[in-house]
Amino acid sequence: MDKEVDPAVLAVINEKRLMGEKRTPVEIIARMGVFDARQKASEQAWLATGDNVIATIWAEFVSIGAGGRWFCLESLDAQRRIGGGERSALQIQRAKDRLKLLKRALDAGQGLRAVLQTNRVSIFDLETDKAAKVSTRVPDDEEWHIATWDPEQKIAVLVRGPRGWLPTEEDMQAARARGGVTAAAAAPQAPAGQASQEEVQAAAMDYLMRHFAGYGYKAENVAPQKLGYDIEVSDKKGATLLKLAVKGTAAGMAGFRLTAEERACAQRGDPWRLAVVTDALGPVAQHKLYKPSEMDKAPGLEALLD
Repeated sequence: MDKEVDPAVLAVINEKRLMGEKRTPVEIIARMGVFDARQKASEQAWLATGDNVIATIWAEFVSIGAGGRWFCLESLDAQRRIGGGERSALQIQRAKDRLKLLKRALDAGQGLRAVLQTNRVSIFDLETDKAAKVSTRVPDDEEWHIATWDPEQKIAVLVRGPRGWLPTEEDMQAARARGGVTAAAAAPQAPAGQASQEEVQAAAMDYLMRHFAGYGYKAENVAPQKLGYDIEVSDKKGATLLKLAVKGTAAGMAGFRLTAEERACAQRGDPWRLAVVTDALGPVAQHKLYKPSEMDKAPGLEALLD
């Protein structure tokens, strides 16, 4: 709601709304390059043309720090909704989709295009009130970027404007209260370090199987066959594209080893790859593929088993 928005932020939104061409929330993201904008209107982030990531920034959560810099905190806990409480399965998926796009921009060193929004009801009712629709949505002319990403504390800091600035600890504390993220940061759920290596590996396998299937490829789990790789990726005609030796990592469990079979298969060359899935148990799992010539540089790789 407008009364929850910092006056300086609200002034920018009102100026943009009054001076710009009148458009619906769907038309705004469509003009910014979002394909099928009407079908994706309820999402919280979008991948637009040119691989640009567009993210919703709820104005109610925007804080102003030193020098008038805008920032907001992003909870990395996809399970809990704003203000506390468990999310529904649909809400969890939407939160995960948003976090994956934000992480994509961070890993690519890219900024974010933002749409500033206000809500029709109290911001803490955003995910529980059926009337919680967009009140105002305007494209922000300033670029945003992800200044910090802390999986341990389950917090990311999004900053408007040039890089190199961070909010003070005092600013952060005030922003935590504004964004309702204090409880999530103070009580992280299911620390990954308590999970077994088998659980981490299973999560990494599941992530990669779904990832490649999502692009229309066939991903087959061949781990039980001890071939020196775990997943075989092929195209629709059955041609093998990749042979992936999968290794999952998580907080407190970052190291892994390659077996003798995996190293032997790597020496035979393409299409073998080492696939390392980081934060395998978290909401924003990411992967990177290493060629045989690159695998010894993979973070976390330990010595060869005897």
